[in-house]
Amino acid sequence: MRTTTSIIARAVLASSSMLAIAGWGTAGTAREATAQSDAEQASARLSTAGFQADDELFAKPYIDVDEWRDTPVRHRYIHGGFTGTDTRFSFYFPPSPQYEGRFFQHVTPVPDSENLAQQMPAGEFNKIGFSADSGAYFVETNGGGTIDLTKGANALPDPTITAYRANAAAAQFSRHVAAQVYGTAKRPYGYVYGGSGGAFRTIGSVENTQGVWDGAVPYVVGSTMAIPNMFTVRMQALRVLRDKFPPIIDALEPGGSGDPYAGLTDYEASVLREIEKMGFPMKSWFGYKTMGLHGFAALYGGVAAADPTYFTDFWTKPGYLGRDHPEYFAQDRIQFTSSIAEPITAAEAARMGLSDDPFAPQDRGGVDTAFKGPPEEAGRIVGYRLSETPPPKYMLGGELIVESGAGQGQRLMLNTLRGDVVMLGIVNPAIASQIAAGDKVTVDNSNFLAMESYHRHQVPGPDFPVWDQFRDAQGKPIYPQRPMLLGPLFVQSTSGSRMTGEVDEKLIIVASLWDREAMPWQADWYRKRVAAYHGDKADDQVRLWYTGHALHGDEPTTEAKTQIVSYVPVLQQALRDVAAWAEQGVKPPASTQYRIVDGQVITPETAAERKGIQLTVQLTVGGGERADVSVGETVRLTGTIAVPPSAGSIIAAEWDFDGEGTFPVQSQVPAGKHKVTVSVTHTFDKPGVYFPVLKGTSQRRGDKATPYARISDLDRVRVVVK
Repeated sequence: MRTTTSIIARAVLASSSMLAIAGWGTAGTAREATAQSDAEQASARLSTAGFQADDELFAKPYIDVDEWRDTPVRHRYIHGGFTGTDTRFSFYFPPSPQYEGRFFQHVTPVPDSENLAQQMPAGEFNKIGFSADSGAYFVETNGGGTIDLTKGANALPDPTITAYRANAAAAQFSRHVAAQVYGTAKRPYGYVYGGSGGAFRTIGSVENTQGVWDGAVPYVVGSTMAIPNMFTVRMQALRVLRDKFPPIIDALEPGGSGDPYAGLTDYEASVLREIEKMGFPMKSWFGYKTMGLHGFAALYGGVAAADPTYFTDFWTKPGYLGRDHPEYFAQDRIQFTSSIAEPITAAEAARMGLSDDPFAPQDRGGVDTAFKGPPEEAGRIVGYRLSETPPPKYMLGGELIVESGAGQGQRLMLNTLRGDVVMLGIVNPAIASQIAAGDKVTVDNSNFLAMESYHRHQVPGPDFPVWDQFRDAQGKPIYPQRPMLLGPLFVQSTSGSRMTGEVDEKLIIVASLWDREAMPWQADWYRKRVAAYHGDKADDQVRLWYTGHALHGDEPTTEAKTQIVSYVPVLQQALRDVAAWAEQGVKPPASTQYRIVDGQVITPETAAERKGIQLTVQLTVGGGERADVSVGETVRLTGTIAVPPSAGSIIAAEWDFDGEGTFPVQSQVPAGKHKVTVSVTHTFDKPGVYFPVLKGTSQRRGDKATPYARISDLDRVRVVVK
């Protein structure tokens, strides 16, 4: 069953097997679509004859669906594939009056359905609607076919297909189809984009091809050292600091002490300092409860296969934390033997309020939930109830070692432990179904505890300064090193590239300053590689735009509505701007200005200094970031919203006082303004600690009606009511 977890979860699945400018149309009114409908329905049958494939594997395309659809917007839907391959594609062509001679192609983090876009609701996140509004048709594929993670090294018989070849073939054939749909021989411009694992594949696509695409927008991108290191260091902090996060978070909140290390033991402080220097954005710890294993659920099998002796070395050899300081793990190490009481199916797990998603370790609060997956998935084994309850210990990942029965000798990955129930991670369903009541098993999390410091034994070259903390004065690694660096191997299998930066297409990189999975410094690492390749012409080829208060995922979320914003509007504007750059030579706004200190990306506070395209918001209460008041006392909140040069104008200023994220109060903003100051008064009728929020929104054309490219940021202050 395909999960709907965050984008990074699917990104590392792949790794584990491994414009608003002058003349830009307001595309797509209902009147235009209706006027075209009669002619559209009479469209001639499309032909594949005459298609010249650059890749012989994809020389025989076919079309099996050709029909007009009205949702999410009016478009002509074309579906097909390539004979002799597992590759499938979907093309979404807007009516002729909306088409401006380009296409946008989204690359998923892992090969997935070619019909994902039509599963999204209409509105700001919908890729089909956005493409049509931008004068483009939309292209998506299944990435070359399904990756079966349970097959391990055999999951990708030819990684180049899923890395870039399938997507390149679909892009080229889409031009053949577009010529017939729109009756023009002019070559459409094409722009490829993808996030997380999709960013790896986007970069691999443009580094491995010529003339397929004219520009690219990789977003929330990792480096060749991202895997598995960005996860292992986080796993360590989640375990060691699990009881200390509330005061850490409070210290980092507006009006807090500013010292997240206060009250930590020496060892706890060293763990927090280690991940901070690795680049984890400290203010993103507010979401610690929902981080979990995420992508590492898919990576573990690949690491274990590539470096199997690490786990023994960790507990037995000097220089490894498990051998040198076993006391750090004594409280949390689990080696518990029991027997299976009964298997748990996906449907049963739902009724118990447990998630069968291997990337979502948190349960559902014990709330009974009806199983919502495909009927054939209801009986899939997703966990087991044990005959005895293990001692209550922390577990973020582990293994179920089968000691007897049909599955004897198997080691199944575990996601979480809930009382006497163990929930499975990514496992072969056939093996999971072999394990029956009465089989003897051992629950063991030793390997996952060992993985927590794996990054210490993966020290790369000097172009990765976040690893300097693990080097001595001579630049040599402090700790024993493993036989190979795994990150570059994973990225190569995912994208067909070592991320050289050798990209001739126009490139805009979009990254998030609060990204917990792809630490923000990694976008700068890749930008530098592209800049080095182009030398003094780099400003004509590449931009990097950071989005503040934004996380890793690109799907709608209800998480922390008063603390985060979506980077999707920045991504949308980047696609429009990269098109204007390639097609008309219109240079995009400057890159975001920043500096990197001990792994942390630091940006200026004002829009004029920060540049990029995200507006800035600066909020005060009583002139500062904290106010202590009494119940019923009036407080005044004042905020300044500003848009960087050439990035549009402000279209909204919204307030939220109670943390619900509904933003019920709006301040009037005159049209066309690039900077405004707004102010409100408010009284709180109950004691407590409140974090009022001001959210500002801009749009390149100043269009208040459009759902697309509405770029937001926010700021918060603390009000203590007694």
